[in-house]
Amino acid sequence: MMLNIKKYVLLLAMLPVQLYAQQQTVPLDTVLNRIANNNLLLQTYALKAESYKHKANAGTAWMAPMVGVGTFMTPYPGQQVMENGDKGSLMLQLEQEVPNPWKLQAQKRYETSKAAVELAGRAVALNELKAQAKSLYYTWILASQRIQVLQANDKIMQMMKKIEQIRYPYNQSQLSGVFRANAKIEENKNMIRMQQGDIAKAKAWLNSLMNLPGNHDLEIDTTYVPQYTAEARIDTLLLAGQRKDILQLEENIRSMKLGVDAMKAQSKPDFKIRFDHMAPLSKMMPNSYSVMGMISIPIAPWSSRMYKSEAKAMGYEIQAMEKEREGMLQESQGMLTGMHYEILSMQKRILAMEETIVPALKKAMDADFVNYQENKLQLPAVISSWEALTMMQIAVLDEKTKLYKMIVDYEKELYR
Repeated sequence: MMLNIKKYVLLLAMLPVQLYAQQQTVPLDTVLNRIANNNLLLQTYALKAESYKHKANAGTAWMAPMVGVGTFMTPYPGQQVMENGDKGSLMLQLEQEVPNPWKLQAQKRYETSKAAVELAGRAVALNELKAQAKSLYYTWILASQRIQVLQANDKIMQMMKKIEQIRYPYNQSQLSGVFRANAKIEENKNMIRMQQGDIAKAKAWLNSLMNLPGNHDLEIDTTYVPQYTAEARIDTLLLAGQRKDILQLEENIRSMKLGVDAMKAQSKPDFKIRFDHMAPLSKMMPNSYSVMGMISIPIAPWSSRMYKSEAKAMGYEIQAMEKEREGMLQESQGMLTGMHYEILSMQKRILAMEETIVPALKKAMDADFVNYQENKLQLPAVISSWEALTMMQIAVLDEKTKLYKMIVDYEKELYR
């Protein structure tokens, strides 16, 4: 009874450890969400967008009023004053520029539109980071699978080494066989070390993308298998709705059009009001004032050339961006169609390798190993079969690496 109680207590004590280990396994979706929420580079886009909003508000402010104090019609020292009225006056001047509200609103709309361009740029940057994270995640998965293959095959070679060591004292094997087996074991271990290095690199890079220290403890779901899902149809309308770089270009076009409007608004006049107050130095003269309103004439030929030429230049830039948009959509459509067929072809190749070639080499290896155990076959022949099987299993994973990269590129092109 006491033994059963101790067993249950031990199981309960281990349960939190197991739960903690499970919690440390981070699926791909969680990695992508953490990147979207925590990546420092992405945070800069929101800050830049906010800065444009404040610039837009600042653009509607008026210039500060000007205040001046001085003299008015005051004779120079030493001049003979004939009458008291010739002594001049002290003068207070107030001046305020009144910008055209149409101009201010047009400029505000233009500056505000730049914030939308920045936010669209964030979506483009996020897509790049997501593709990078997927590639690192898949690299980690495949490196783990390579290690499993190499460790399984290492056990076979260790067994052959032991058999050689047992047979050698009885002159049933050669000493060179022991050395050859030992060399293959070390070669296998070096390949494992290389995969472990790839895992460490992927872990550090993924952590940095999530704004975590590079040595942060991270475990991924190594059983995850990327699935290829092709679009039912790929046309320019679909791509225009999904691709964020197209959205960014469209926001740039919209911003440029608002810029043209702001430039055309320069043809609207501005205003200025000035008030002058004169206090005569002679008590015999009354106080006086002057009020003046002024208006600019921007349609004058020597001043209108600037905003008219600038508006035309921006119009040509808009046309160029619209052509660029059409070209990007057309190129992307053709690229995605080609990638689709390439992925299907790669999937068929991998399927043939996994279902036909690897099983055949495994059977050949098993048959040679049985003959070797019965002392009907020499070690070099078994090592040859072992190498063929190992290399083919690694080749399958190499092909999967290419396939997963194609899937990442396909999803990146579609902004999934």
